[in-house]
Amino acid sequence: MTIAALEALTFGLGRLVEAAADAGHRLCLLTGDRDVYRHELAHLDPGALDIVDVDTHDAGACAAALSAVPDLSGLINSTDTWSVPGADLAAKFGLPGPDPTAVRLLRDKSRVRALLHERGLSASRAVAVPAQASSAAEILREVGLPVVLKDSAGTSSRNVWPVRDERQLHTALAEASRRPFNGQLFAERFFSGPVYSAETLGWRGETKLLGVLSRQMSPEPSVREEAAAFPVAFPLPELCRIEEWAGRVLAAAGHDSGFAHVEFVLTADGPELVEINRRIGGALVGEALCRALGTNVYDAMVDTALGRRPVLLDAVTTGSAPGPATAFVLVYPDRPGTLTGWTGLDGLAAFPGSPEWYPTAVPGRRVQHLSDQRGCTGIVLAEAETAELALHRALSAAGSIRPAVEADEDRE
Repeated sequence: MTIAALEALTFGLGRLVEAAADAGHRLCLLTGDRDVYRHELAHLDPGALDIVDVDTHDAGACAAALSAVPDLSGLINSTDTWSVPGADLAAKFGLPGPDPTAVRLLRDKSRVRALLHERGLSASRAVAVPAQASSAAEILREVGLPVVLKDSAGTSSRNVWPVRDERQLHTALAEASRRPFNGQLFAERFFSGPVYSAETLGWRGETKLLGVLSRQMSPEPSVREEAAAFPVAFPLPELCRIEEWAGRVLAAAGHDSGFAHVEFVLTADGPELVEINRRIGGALVGEALCRALGTNVYDAMVDTALGRRPVLLDAVTTGSAPGPATAFVLVYPDRPGTLTGWTGLDGLAAFPGSPEWYPTAVPGRRVQHLSDQRGCTGIVLAEAETAELALHRALSAAGSIRPAVEADEDRE
């Protein structure tokens, strides 16, 4: 029997291969770019999985590829970009999967915000506006300041502008008018407070909080992610409140089964949603979950794809984490240009926490976008007894690594 994956997150493919094998299945990856998984594939035996090279943006080509997969029993989609076509394909082939209508709702951040506001789960409205200077008056009138402008179908913190005054608003609208969008521009209130994400697993409306991930963001106006740690040591009553809130938010948005990565701001009045991703967290969140919970959480992804209740739901108690805490730091260059390598990697072993290096770019790649995650060249992961200590260790180790970038003028 075979389980197919329509693309995957950059890291975690090896864990997914293992989970499929433990369930008695072989994994088949459909991808339009094998290079995305170079780190994972380098650590797997060549025959560990089947890989089908196909234009994954072409639904017809993907359907044809899936038709050729022997004994297809499930389809996994763990990305935002391919969540809608993945749901459509699962329905087309009669495989277990989410309601495509609910997935389309979750991919529209503007609709999710409006729905939560209508149901009393968010203090902010969502106001769709044209990406042009004349939208400033409507934004000030309907939302006010501070405000966040964002792409309703954006990913990786692209096309997000936190705005605190009218000058910033006009600057943001001018930038937005020159950008391509996956969805449409909309405005919502800016909520003040630290950013976290609730990592959850659900089955038919039951939601389990696996833990809370801290998220360190860059100084404004950039909105790139700098570091994260898991699991945050909230008092148990607070964890239970977050679990209950996340369950209500997910139910309102129509997500009733599988992993969810629920980003929120913990304001003075309680949690306020940033966005919902109907998948396991990106970067090294999946690895952090595996280590903290002492199990391969990708087993639950396979269970869900096969249409059965994940065993992990009964194995986790809210607030418990038998394994080590972890933290990871994203490493960005200080200027755009062509990546030629890194300095400091050979010294990582000297730092505490058994730091590990996960490259996200290869020498020769041009790094251009430094204000969001596209500029990340690699990630440092470290362990400790608590998320706080793990973060200190990861920050220390990552501080010794420098991406070497050759500026365009240096190449002339």
